[in-house]
Amino acid sequence: MRIATWNVNSIGARLPRLLDWLTTREPDAVALQETKSADSGFPFAELADLGYEALHVGDGRWNGVAVLSRVGLTPVATELPGHPEPRYASARCGPLTITSVYVPNGRSLDDPHYAYKLDWLATLRTTLPATEAPTGQVIMGDFNVAPTDADVWDIGAFAGSTHVTEPERAAVRALTDTGLVDLPARPGKGDRPFTYWDYRAGMFHQDKGMRIDLVLASPELEVTDAYVDREARKGKGPSDHAPVVVDLALDESAG
Repeated sequence: MRIATWNVNSIGARLPRLLDWLTTREPDAVALQETKSADSGFPFAELADLGYEALHVGDGRWNGVAVLSRVGLTPVATELPGHPEPRYASARCGPLTITSVYVPNGRSLDDPHYAYKLDWLATLRTTLPATEAPTGQVIMGDFNVAPTDADVWDIGAFAGSTHVTEPERAAVRALTDTGLVDLPARPGKGDRPFTYWDYRAGMFHQDKGMRIDLVLASPELEVTDAYVDREARKGKGPSDHAPVVVDLALDESAG
């Protein structure tokens, strides 16, 4: 079974690229973030033409998350308790529960959004048991946290910034302390599997990126391959994130 996560940074702007990518990579289930779409503008029909059911939560502004599946889809939840923003969607896809998350950015350390980000992650931690499936669960998406210093191109460049602080990293560790595994991807350019590069000129080509798109999975799931699809970050009009693709030794029809 092939699963993937991708912050598309506007599904409207990226739809042709997304449809081509789905056709080429053929994932069985996908978590999307930052769709920037209301349900009324979400491309349910175009995705259905490729065999994908979709669960989407969005208000047409900056957020929006979705779960796509071609192995069946049963909605589980469309809101993180106490946090009504469209940043959380969970569905049963074949034998797995797939949860797509778009963790708040946090803005700056003295901004109320930073405290909100930590509270959001703490709520996600307490919500995990409700999303478990008999075969396992995967929580994946844009966490807006680089778990270690090695997950940014230069830790010195992030002094005093969000994404790399100890409280943020501790909140992610609290998730893995439950037994979930932060699945490592194959090394990319520069031997570090970054998933995000700023649009500023040269950042992608110089590999000045971050690993902030994570796949946290039940420990019993056997990974046969995992990689960042850098090709999807190339060309005209890409998202500033690349997809993370994970292959599991799992029968998608099981469960």
